[in-house]
Amino acid sequence: MAIDLEELVEDFSFFDDWEARYSYIIDLGKKLPPMPAEEMIEENKVRGCMSQVWMTSRVEGDPAIMRFNADSDAFIVKGLIAVLMQIYDGQSPADIAETDAMEALSRIGLESHISPNRRNGLVAMVERIRADAAAQLG
Repeated sequence: MAIDLEELVEDFSFFDDWEARYSYIIDLGKKLPPMPAEEMIEENKVRGCMSQVWMTSRVEGDPAIMRFNADSDAFIVKGLIAVLMQIYDGQSPADIAETDAMEALSRIGLESHISPNRRNGLVAMVERIRADAAAQLG
């Protein structure tokens, strides 16, 4: 697993308020590697997001792990992508299928601090990641 979910929860516990947590999320997004322009195409868009979000996945190695690349035109969404990458990138397809990111994000308190539209977009990104993993499992 790329990051232990407990570690993610602990990282967020260092911040006293949500303004600091939002800044942390945005900073995480700024550290994401840029997505190549040729991958920012219609077929790679994540449906259900208000902002534009593009995502690709690939399988590497033996045993197989999933690698994801994603980007958005919104800073906070790009940060949310970075959080999801900490949870899912580098995991096996089976581990991805068993990992409930929404439960971990709920423990951080994220669900109650983002708008319903952002939450819907976050759910859409998680569903896309898990669908890509499920496709690898057959």
